[in-house]
Amino acid sequence: MKQEQWTNPNNVLISPRFTYSMSKTKFTKEQYIQWFKTMMQTRRFEEKSAQMYGQQKIKGFCHLYIGQEALTAGMMTAITKEDSVITAYRDHGHALAMGSTSNEVMAELFGKATGVTKGKGGSMHMFDVKNNFYGGHGIVGAQIPLGAGLAFAEKYKGTKNINVCFFGDGAVRQGALHEAFNMAMLWKIPVIFICENNEYAMGTSVSRTTNVLDIYKIGAAYEMPSFQVDGMKCETVHDAISEAAERARAGEGPTFLEIKTYRYRGHSMSDPASYRTKDELNSYKDIDPIETTRKTILEKKYATEEELEAIEDEIIEEVNASVKFAEESPLPDASELYTNVYVEDDYPFIFD
Repeated sequence: MKQEQWTNPNNVLISPRFTYSMSKTKFTKEQYIQWFKTMMQTRRFEEKSAQMYGQQKIKGFCHLYIGQEALTAGMMTAITKEDSVITAYRDHGHALAMGSTSNEVMAELFGKATGVTKGKGGSMHMFDVKNNFYGGHGIVGAQIPLGAGLAFAEKYKGTKNINVCFFGDGAVRQGALHEAFNMAMLWKIPVIFICENNEYAMGTSVSRTTNVLDIYKIGAAYEMPSFQVDGMKCETVHDAISEAAERARAGEGPTFLEIKTYRYRGHSMSDPASYRTKDELNSYKDIDPIETTRKTILEKKYATEEELEAIEDEIIEEVNASVKFAEESPLPDASELYTNVYVEDDYPFIFD
């Protein structure tokens, strides 16, 4: 972790600045292999999703996570299974990392009854309570106060569990973020706010939407520990989230992480991404987190090339099988329109 300083134009110290760009933590073979598997599963799943969308087997909006896989992989080695996660609508990778199966997620994309949300949510609204994954939210920024609420529930119950709340750089402009930040700091709520800064809010670059290009600086207004993180490395993501989780469990409250990452595809499958150059895209592909992790594994002799290829082949087989599972699964029955809408089964305002 590198420390710098924030100053205003008059060179007056405002707040310390910390950036996670290098890791000094010694990671195990098991962690590197887990990162490789998690990222590879998401990458191959998303590539297959794009193919199925092109064949019109997946309909509606579809937002892919290709390029950003280090965030969920690094997170999973830094939190526990009892912790919860909530995110926006680019959510396939989060669902898979949290434990939803390829079958469940693909079936959801197909709108089938065997999907993780019974075919009702589709791409943008994955939801898997058994794995502590609470969405998948289509309203920009809506999940930010919800994440704080999930974390407050843990504080209220007296557990040591935390919530990890993801959102994009575009959601930072929403007023709900500031309300949630203020309350989370005031009440020391155990939540980690993570801005997945992939440089574009839909097709609009960060520089066109804000004068504060280093988004993490927003946390200084609430005296919230706020850090900028290299999101193309599992190591730095793990370190940042691990330290934030320790603070939250110790009762010290929230942390704001701006994790710098990049999506290789457009905002959604309907976006040709003509607003950026090939050189820009290729510069990020040169530091692809899967390939850098593969290189480290090979250099440290944690696995051979053949063993990594075997892992990849197994994942490809799993993803291909998920398509077959989704195609053969039934559509939801019409009666499902009335289920899982209200907590009360006999809610009196439903009309046949």
